[in-house]
Amino acid sequence: MTAINPKSASASQLPSVNGDAQDSGIPQEKGHEDVESDSSAGVEFIEGGYGWVVVLSVALVNAHTWGLNSSYAVFLAYYLRSGTIEGSSPLAFAFVGGLSISISLLISPLVTWCIGRFGTAFSLRVGVVLEAISFIGASFSTHIWHLLLSQGVCFGLGLGFAFTSTVGIVPQWFTKRRSFANAVATSGSGFGGLTYALATNAMITNLGLAWAFRILAILAFVVNGGCSLILRDRNKAVGARHVPFHKDLLKLPEYWLFLGWGFFSLMSYVIVVFSITDYAQQVGFTASQGSLAAAIFNLSQGIGRPLIGLASDRVGRINVAGLGTLTAGFAAFILWICAGKYYPGLIVYALFGGFAGIIWPCVAPVGAEVVGLQLLPAALSIYWLVLVLPATFAEVIGLTLRTSGVNGYINVQIFTGIMYITSFLFIWLLRSWKIQQLEVLAESTQDSIMRVSASQGMRGGPTLFKAERSARRLTYFTNMFVIARV
Repeated sequence: MTAINPKSASASQLPSVNGDAQDSGIPQEKGHEDVESDSSAGVEFIEGGYGWVVVLSVALVNAHTWGLNSSYAVFLAYYLRSGTIEGSSPLAFAFVGGLSISISLLISPLVTWCIGRFGTAFSLRVGVVLEAISFIGASFSTHIWHLLLSQGVCFGLGLGFAFTSTVGIVPQWFTKRRSFANAVATSGSGFGGLTYALATNAMITNLGLAWAFRILAILAFVVNGGCSLILRDRNKAVGARHVPFHKDLLKLPEYWLFLGWGFFSLMSYVIVVFSITDYAQQVGFTASQGSLAAAIFNLSQGIGRPLIGLASDRVGRINVAGLGTLTAGFAAFILWICAGKYYPGLIVYALFGGFAGIIWPCVAPVGAEVVGLQLLPAALSIYWLVLVLPATFAEVIGLTLRTSGVNGYINVQIFTGIMYITSFLFIWLLRSWKIQQLEVLAESTQDSIMRVSASQGMRGGPTLFKAERSARRLTYFTNMFVIARV
């Protein structure tokens, strides 16, 4: 096995390894290697500084988009038991929550185009306005179709514009601490979910459903609007390509592994985050205890994501993404199934929420490892589009699998665990690919000359080249057991 230099795992240091984009026929722009220099000013870029202001801004946006969306677990539990919405059913309520996520992902190509055409700040402000309108509209809802249009579609549009506008900014400001900074930014959704899981339940109880929505609308508009004034990107400096649909990415097998990890991870995460409050009440706990479990779940994400980021920068970004996904699967099988019926056991499971939502702090850093910073916006645009399906139907599947009684969630729990394990297999195969790429990079210059000559038709070359490629495919399996910082 060729020795692997741990320092070579940095995407900014090894542009050719990040998806092998040049070899795959994906067009590259000048400046791809020089991620750490500002091309517009010709001045060396030093990470940190205003980048931490950007991190704070993105964290607040996440708190008042994804954090607010997490509070739908409280709304869902209220809807299922209050009977205040006419023409409703459990599946219809599940679609409301699913739409809020799927719509946000579905419009990602449109938002990506808007960022390239009108800028980050404009796109974010569109999301701010749409999100406020959605909550105001939901406050007047009396029928299920009202909720589908307001809390589902309109909120999803606002979430999509806000999230897609900010998700790729933080990695532009950091190199060595890229995973940590990105994790701190995404931890905002955890702390926001903690705050609003408790606050929403209290507001519904004391002020009523309508005023709970209106207060959330005001808070989201003020905070997100303020963040849009101070947020700055480095799109020009890093040569970011905001292409809505870069079809050449779909020719890369490693990109499909990246997509598979996100697809199955989001499928399980959506079920957990939207079901935990209702699950608590189904096994016999009160509404307050259910909202507290959801709050602790979000708290664990808020605290856990920066720790995940620190570990990613030190241990390896793909390593941590894979092991965290595997931990989420084991937590679902062991803690949720075996101990969840007891309140202390449910709280312990909620403390593993950081692993359940590991896709969020890891998706941008891992994506940069696969395709590089320059193509990251285009890669994420397709990524969110693929994730529309699990976002839309995950909770629908969850509520379909749910039965009555204390053990009514057993099918849901098993399904969730299987989805996490499947997601782990995809990310671990991606890790195998990355190790193989690092080994290729470490080969001698003479070896590289022979490989190029063979591919150009030297005697015996095509056969040698084909055999070499076949041998490398076999290493994907063996590399799954290699210990390396990736």
